[in-house]
Amino acid sequence: MANGADVIQATEEIDTGIERMNMSDGPDNYPNDTTESSLDHSIENGVAVHWGFSLDELYRIALKFYKEKEGKAVHLGYAEKCSLVGSTQQVIHGPFDPSSSPPVGVLDVVGKDRRLAWQALGSMTREEAKQQFINQLSDLVPTFRPYVEALWADKLEKERLAKEEEERKREEEERRKLEEEERQKEEEERRKQEETKRQIQEALNQQTYDQFRKYAEQQYPSNPDQQAVLIRQLQDQHYQQYMQQVYQQQLVLQQQEQHLSQIQQQQQLQNEMQQEQHQPDDNIDEGGRESQTDGGEESPCLAENGHDSEAGEETEEEESSQTVAPASMWTRRDIQDFKESIKREGGDSVIKVGHGETVTVRVPTHEDGTCLFWEFATDSYDIGFGVYFEWTKDSSNVVSVHISESEDEEEEEEVEGDCDDVERLAGRKPESNRPAQSVIIPVYRRDCYEEVYAGSHSYPGSGVYLLKFDNSYSLWRSKTLYYRVYYTRTMADC
Repeated sequence: MANGADVIQATEEIDTGIERMNMSDGPDNYPNDTTESSLDHSIENGVAVHWGFSLDELYRIALKFYKEKEGKAVHLGYAEKCSLVGSTQQVIHGPFDPSSSPPVGVLDVVGKDRRLAWQALGSMTREEAKQQFINQLSDLVPTFRPYVEALWADKLEKERLAKEEEERKREEEERRKLEEEERQKEEEERRKQEETKRQIQEALNQQTYDQFRKYAEQQYPSNPDQQAVLIRQLQDQHYQQYMQQVYQQQLVLQQQEQHLSQIQQQQQLQNEMQQEQHQPDDNIDEGGRESQTDGGEESPCLAENGHDSEAGEETEEEESSQTVAPASMWTRRDIQDFKESIKREGGDSVIKVGHGETVTVRVPTHEDGTCLFWEFATDSYDIGFGVYFEWTKDSSNVVSVHISESEDEEEEEEVEGDCDDVERLAGRKPESNRPAQSVIIPVYRRDCYEEVYAGSHSYPGSGVYLLKFDNSYSLWRSKTLYYRVYYTRTMADC
């Protein structure tokens, strides 16, 4: 039986084997012919398939397991220990060579037995010796295989977590880059708008400075500070009026282009219906009578329906293009006081406009009112703003808020050239249920995070004002909106 000294000596030899394995990277003492290399490769593949780890990894795990568990959870016999030590010597030094091995002492019985176990391995290769050590340990110690399986599961879990962390970092980096690109685009757009605004204001100020200065001197003859304030106010008002005229001109041009496009589409539809009406019909029934054609008796109906549709569109066009007076707009510097007053009022006067959304505030005209006023501001960022007027009768005087993903767009129907589609179009009444709208102020981005934007407009008639707050251009950022609308009874206030 082996005593405690033998166990300590065996453990030290195995520790030495582990250190030499970690340090040995050069060629070993084994033959390197093709047959043995192929055999070693097959052994490594078999271990990887059966255990998951490679042969070298599994051998290191086995050595570590034996070192830590020997004498504690693992208790092996003397012969089994000698066999395991012989396998480790075969892995480290190769086949036993008496000329290069130091002699064993006469009284070293344990050393002789281990030397014999080593010699018994013969010319076994290093990989075969590793495989034998692993197999022996697995057969002798039942807890070795669960130990390896736990290590393999832990390795897979760490790899999975590392992969998930890498994927999360990649997605986070992509999201951050997109946000940065969006922020840079918005900053660049804002910078361009501010630069354009500055250039226009400078040009207008140069044209009107002398006129405004003379007027200010007349109003405040001996007060240069008040003169400067008044000149600044007049310049701001002149800039707002100038931009309003520019927007109105652009709107008129857009309406003219849309009207021309509608006329061209109507002309194309009439030409197609005339071609269908004059197509000859060669289909003769068995009784010799001419059968009813697709373009024969239906043609008058088509013409009538087409005429009605055209008349309906012209009526709607005339109604939507009614003369509407331009609105007035100005700004105020008391943005913080305005926000605080809106918060104190409560209700729906504070709205969060999500990214990609458009909020439409519907304000019906009041029977006792003559003019509509509005005021609004935002936190930190600009927002698009425009005013439309819907020519419709609304019995309710309630202000309502509607949120949509983007600004509503009218859909245009496409007309095919085949006869079936023409008949279907002719039998259908034109869409005239949708109320006509007039653009009072086109939607443009406003720097309402710096100043309070305000405006007014005289009622053009009975209908509903549509105040549009457009955040559809922002892909990531939401905007907090503060607004107030009210009407007055006298035109003098407007």
